[in-house]
Amino acid sequence: MYDYKHNPKLTQNAKALRKNMTAEEKKLWYQFLRNQPVRFLRQKVIDNYIADFYCHSAKLVIELDGSQHYSDEGLLKDKIRTQRIENRDLTVVRIPNNAVNYNFKGVCEYISDLIKDLPTQ
Repeated sequence: MYDYKHNPKLTQNAKALRKNMTAEEKKLWYQFLRNQPVRFLRQKVIDNYIADFYCHSAKLVIELDGSQHYSDEGLLKDKIRTQRIENRDLTVVRIPNNAVNYNFKGVCEYISDLIKDLPTQ
């Protein structure tokens, strides 16, 4: 399995983030992603970033965005981050926390559509 280059200094941060997930990350992980037939990882270090969720077989990164992502600075940082991750031949999907909170079924259906034709692991 190809392991994308990453900053090893972020490994400890990723480990801490896995232990301290947001409510939305916990909901998506425990109620949906961890039970999928394809493998997802939480808080995966890719380059100089920590992706909320990563699926190798789908080449998919899922980012859950809270309110800080919608400031001018947050939008610019996310744009740069998305471009750099997508330059590694990965697809980045950004999902607002509000969607997880108020349209969880729709979020799950959307992700299911993205991974439905992948071989199971």
